[in-house]
Amino acid sequence: QVQLAESGGGLVQPGGSLRLSCAASGTIFSIGAMGWYRPAPGKQLELVATITSDGSANYADSVKGRFAISRDNAKNTVYLQMNVLKPEDTDVYYCTAPVVLLGTRSPYNAWGQGTQVTVAS
Repeated sequence: QVQLAESGGGLVQPGGSLRLSCAASGTIFSIGAMGWYRPAPGKQLELVATITSDGSANYADSVKGRFAISRDNAKNTVYLQMNVLKPEDTDVYYCTAPVVLLGTRSPYNAWGQGTQVTVAS
């Protein structure tokens, strides 16, 4: 069993910053690319940023230059540094990662419970 625990959300003024964290715990053999997603109007979930195990990052156009994703493989943790936040960044942010459990071979997509980010004056 694996759990992804997000933290770091909250209320911030426009132009401010927040740092989200997501720590994976459990009987983990390996974790693939870790990422952050958020619901989009009229859509299911949109990618915010992802990062592979070797540090290659990918961002949504709407956050490029403002957000930075990083990970600590030793801690099974991924971070999302969010700068120059805008009201339209207000959303619930979900962490996800494909995880292979000890004693198994196939990865499954683990999801966190989400953390609320609110950008308002």
